[in-house]
Amino acid sequence: MDAFKQKFIEHCNSLDFEHITDHPNILIAAGFWEEERYQAAIICYKLMRAIDDLVDNYKTEHPNISLAEKEQLMAEVNKWLGEIEKPSSNIPLVQEFSLTFKRFGIPVWTMRAFAQAMIYDIKHDGFASLQTFLNYAEGASVAPASIFVHLAGLRKKENTYLMPLFDVREAANSCAVFSYLVHIMRDFVKDQRNNLMYYADDLMQKHGLNRDMLQQMAKGDPLCQGFRNMMADYCEIAEQYRIKTYNTIQRIKHLMEPASQLSLEIIFNLYLMVYERIDCKKGTFSSKELNPGAAEIKQRVLETIKKFQ
Repeated sequence: MDAFKQKFIEHCNSLDFEHITDHPNILIAAGFWEEERYQAAIICYKLMRAIDDLVDNYKTEHPNISLAEKEQLMAEVNKWLGEIEKPSSNIPLVQEFSLTFKRFGIPVWTMRAFAQAMIYDIKHDGFASLQTFLNYAEGASVAPASIFVHLAGLRKKENTYLMPLFDVREAANSCAVFSYLVHIMRDFVKDQRNNLMYYADDLMQKHGLNRDMLQQMAKGDPLCQGFRNMMADYCEIAEQYRIKTYNTIQRIKHLMEPASQLSLEIIFNLYLMVYERIDCKKGTFSSKELNPGAAEIKQRVLETIKKFQ
């Protein structure tokens, strides 16, 4: 085994997979970069998690949000965005974030798109159509994924970073949507119990479902055939994005440093690992069924390193 693989196997064996709970797939994959770039990922996703939790936690605690409450939430999100775009801010996390954005040349559009997705979340309760959901994913998922892909695509030269040699947004698109589709299927029970709706109304109607039925199934009612058929539709869409993701990685990886190539393959394989557990015909769609354990995750990362070329 060459020294490159041995180095990363040793790093993998040093990770505490049991306690990587926030953005686990992203931070496991980013952990194979040099320390400075890894810390940049932590800072970026910490801020996005703070904004995302602001919205999701409120929706979980308040199933019915008044217009005044929506206005207040939107003001909070816009306040965060305003702080981020200030020349200077008094908020320590934002200060760290701004310095990180400058140091690594991360495009500002990523946070604007992310904030717009959060605003959509506040204004709307779910998605009227699948296309509306996919449009939403452009901000909620493609923007954060683009930060990861941007950081991965950087090439270090002495004490500076050269910008990626490919279109980051385009490259991140398919992987982000694939991972988001996997995410909403994996978290079906948890999201439903937290009053978070990510399934499109038109697909529910196509299969004779409604929101109340989904909530009852998440609480323990038997999964009906309509639900299984709807999930099969989501899996079919996810499969299209899986293929696109694989092809994208093959197309851009030669433009990246080896550790970054490996990080893309790791994050793809970790979402693929969940996708492969989805059984639309017989599965329970429980969190226990769809969430791999720490030992399984570690084994998948080790396998990805050993197969890496």
